[in-house]
Amino acid sequence: MKGKVWKFGSNVNTDEIVPARYLNTSDPAELAAHCMETADPEFVRRIAPGDIIMAEDNFGCGSSREHAPLAIKTAGIGCVVARSFARIFFRNAINIGLPIVECPEAVEATQPGDELEVDVAKGVVRNLTRGGEWHVPPFPEAMQRIIAAGGLMNFVREMARKA
Repeated sequence: MKGKVWKFGSNVNTDEIVPARYLNTSDPAELAAHCMETADPEFVRRIAPGDIIMAEDNFGCGSSREHAPLAIKTAGIGCVVARSFARIFFRNAINIGLPIVECPEAVEATQPGDELEVDVAKGVVRNLTRGGEWHVPPFPEAMQRIIAAGGLMNFVREMARKA
């Protein structure tokens, strides 16, 4: 994955990712239209497919709703890189097929607008603008397969078809 970095701070909660007033729908496109609008009202109009959200600590804290990672993925974000993630957000992101990577060193060394390349299979994060490269544990094969399938439900459907 390769894209422009959109950087946010610590403790970005799920209501900031997609405001609660829009949770009366589960339509991914509608949720994506409001992605990150509390922090940046123009966010979805300025991003390009494959761009990367980068954040400080505890990204995705708050509720356990899958709406937040779904909004991010459907908006076209290719990956989220943070110092740390709320545990339930991490699991929900993988379940819907959104790659997320904990890499504190990359967060420290990256500025908004930098171009980042992330390889979850190899566990490499590269800042193509500033030249930094960091290694993180690669995703286990099972998680890579879930993400490649577009989420857990798609993965299970694929496995059922093969059985």
